[in-house]
Amino acid sequence: MGSLPKHLSKFEVNQSDRKYTSRDHAVWRYILRQLKDFLSTHAHPFYLEGLKETGITIDSIPDISHISQKLSRYGWTACPVSGFIPPAAFMEMQSLSVLPIASDMRSIEQLMYTPAPDIVHEAAGHAPMLAHPEYAAYLKEYAQVAKYAIASREDLDVYEAIRYLSDIKAHSGATKEEVQAAENKLSMAVKNMTHTSEATLLSRMNWWTAEYGLIGTLEAPKIFGAGLLSSVGEAKWCLSDKVKRLPLTIECLNYTYDITEPQPQLFVTPDFKNLSQVLAELSDKMAYKVGGVSGLEKAILSKTVNTVELNSGAQISGLVAEFTLDKNGDVAYFKTQGPTQISFNRLELKGHSKAYHGQGYGSPLGNLKAFPSKCPSLLTEKEWLQVGVDFSKNSQVTLEFSSGVLVKGEITSSLMESGKRILVTFKNATATLQNKILFDPSWGDYDIILGEKITSVFGGPADRLAFGEIADFIVAKVPDLNFSETDYRIFAYYQIIRDIRHGKKTLYDLESCIRGVIEEFPEEWLVILESLEICLQVNQPQLEQLCRNHLNQNIFSSTASKCIQEGLAIAHEKSI
Repeated sequence: MGSLPKHLSKFEVNQSDRKYTSRDHAVWRYILRQLKDFLSTHAHPFYLEGLKETGITIDSIPDISHISQKLSRYGWTACPVSGFIPPAAFMEMQSLSVLPIASDMRSIEQLMYTPAPDIVHEAAGHAPMLAHPEYAAYLKEYAQVAKYAIASREDLDVYEAIRYLSDIKAHSGATKEEVQAAENKLSMAVKNMTHTSEATLLSRMNWWTAEYGLIGTLEAPKIFGAGLLSSVGEAKWCLSDKVKRLPLTIECLNYTYDITEPQPQLFVTPDFKNLSQVLAELSDKMAYKVGGVSGLEKAILSKTVNTVELNSGAQISGLVAEFTLDKNGDVAYFKTQGPTQISFNRLELKGHSKAYHGQGYGSPLGNLKAFPSKCPSLLTEKEWLQVGVDFSKNSQVTLEFSSGVLVKGEITSSLMESGKRILVTFKNATATLQNKILFDPSWGDYDIILGEKITSVFGGPADRLAFGEIADFIVAKVPDLNFSETDYRIFAYYQIIRDIRHGKKTLYDLESCIRGVIEEFPEEWLVILESLEICLQVNQPQLEQLCRNHLNQNIFSSTASKCIQEGLAIAHEKSI
C-alpha cells in the first residue's frame, strides 16, 4: 500500500498470484458458489451487493489491490497480510480505514472451515459489508476504541497459543501429537487467565458482532458477521434451533467464546446503530476515557507496556509498577519499571527514549501547594518566580506539592510543548513523601513530568515507532507450502478445467482430463465436480454420467462426502 505507518507496514506482504495453485482457485470457486446459494436468502440483504461493489467474483481468488481500489470509493482500503496478525495491529489498521486481508488460501482438506484467517474469510466475509455505510462506520468506531484497550500479558499468551494452533492445524503435514500439544498449549493459556482485561472485552464484542453477528428479529435474523458469511456450515448451524438467540446488549460481554467449537448462543442486533450504542457503553468504562486510579490499577494488573497520559498532554509509556495516593485519594506519585518512554502528542520527546529511562521512571503528580487550583504545566514565568524558580538560570529550589511530595534540587532545564511546560529536569535531586524516599541523588538527573491529573491510560506505547517492537506487535508469517511432483500433476488437471472454462482448451481435453483423474487420482473429487458443471453447461450427457458415477462412489468412501453432496446439489447453477 505504501500509506501505512512504518510500525504497521511490517505486517504487509506481497500477494502474488503465483502462490495460488489451480486447485486453490477451485476451492475458492466451490466455497463462493456455496455461499452465494445459501446467503442469497439468509444474509443481510446488502451482502450480495457488497460482493459486487468490492469486485469479488466466484471464478478466481481476488487480487487484494483490486479490492482496495474498489473499497476506496467508500473511504477504505485493503492490505494483504499473512495469517494472524496481533489484535493491536489489526485494530490500528482498521482505525486508519485499512482492512487487513490474510492472503493465504485454505487447503482442500479444510474447505468448509479453517482455523486460520484466510482470504475467503476476510475478502468474502469482511470486505463486502464495508461498502455499507452504517456498518463501516461502526467498524471504524470499534477499531478506534479497541486500539486503546489495555491488553494483559495473559491475553498475549492466549493470542500466541491461538496463532500457533491455527498454524499447526492449517499445516497438512502436522501429526496428531503436534496438534494435541498445540491444543494443550492453548488450554493452559486460557486456564492461566486471572482477570478479564479490556482487550478481552473488546474481543468478545468483536466476536459477537463483526465475526458472528446476526441482525433483524430474534425469530428471523439475517447474517452479517464475517465468520458466518465465509462458512456455509456455520451459517446453516447458526440459524438452526440448536443455537440460542439473544438480543445484543452490553451483556454480551459476559459471554466467553471458544474458537474451536460451534457457539451455543449468538446475539441479534435490531440494526447497525445499536452496535455503536453498545460499543459506547463499553468505551465509557475503559481506562483511556476514565484515567485516574482505576486506569493505573488496570495497567499494573496487565503486566504489559501501557501509556499514562496527563492533562498537560505528557505521556509516559512503560510497565506501570506502583503508585501512591495522597490523603484525598488522588495520585501523588507513580512509577514504572524497565524501559520507559516520555512523549507528547504521541511523539517521543528528544532525550527521553526507553534507552535513557531504561531502569524505569517515577514522577510526582498534582498541583504545587502555592498554586492549588492551577496545573503546574500552565504556570507563568512570574508564577514560577514566586516559588523560587528562574528558568533563565539554574535554580536551587524546593518544590512542595499539594500532595505532600517535596522535590529538592537544582533545576537545570525545562521543556515546553504547545505553550505548556511539561517537564523539568533537576540535578542533585531528592524527592520524598513523608518518610518515603521517592528519588535519590545517586540515581542521576531527575526529570519530573508536570501534570495535575491522569486523564487517560491506554494500551501500548505512545510512539510505537520510536519505542520499538514489543510483545503485542510481533510479526509471524505463515510458512510457504512445499509441493511434490505428484501435487503438480494434480494441479495440472485443475488447470485444464480452468482453461476449458476460459475457452483456452476444448471438450476433447475435458474427456481426457476426466478419465485421467479417475484413473490416476480418484480421490480428487473437486476436479470431477468442476468437470460435471461444464458437462451440464455444454450438454455432454455421457461425460456427465461418468462424473456422477464417480462422485456418487466417493460419497460413501470419502471424508469429503458432505462437500460432494452439497456440490452436486448446486452443480447445475451458473456462476456469477
